Amino acid sequence: MTEVQQAPASVLAPKTGQLAPDFELLNQYGEPVRLADFRGRNVVVVFFPFAFSGICTGELCEIRDNIAAFKDTNATVLAISVDSKFAQRAYAEHEQFGFDLLADFWPHGAVARSYGVFDGASGMALRGTFIIDAAGVVRYVVVNPRGQARDFAEYRRALSSLAEQ
Repeated sequence: MTEVQQAPASVLAPKTGQLAPDFELLNQYGEPVRLADFRGRNVVVVFFPFAFSGICTGELCEIRDNIAAFKDTNATVLAISVDSKFAQRAYAEHEQFGFDLLADFWPHGAVARSYGVFDGASGMALRGTFIIDAAGVVRYVVVNPRGQARDFAEYRRALSSLAEQ
């Protein structure tokens, strides 16, 4: 699988073939979620700027409406923004998301920073997607510029190539 970077990401962003930085964040219910706990499964880490914003809602609703594409490839979706767990819960309930929304609230954007997708000038995460295989290795990276939604077809291609390995 190849790396696709469409917007500038920090040199600290993990590259394909590298071990994904571990993290632990609270989900929308206040439960701790740790990336390392998903070893043995593929994980799609989706950074998004803010809950309730237009493009973010469209992207996450597309994931929600096509969650079978992720489950069919033994993949778990973890969506991360700098919003609080309270905002994440209201957003998840409003949009009926059946996957974890993680709060990278405090220290503000620490996980987004470790993935090289934190925009310090605006205090938000860029639209970064990292597909991590069952061994914890990054297999796909894309970072979209502000105002540009990610291509859902890319998720399908990236996930299907993981299933073939």
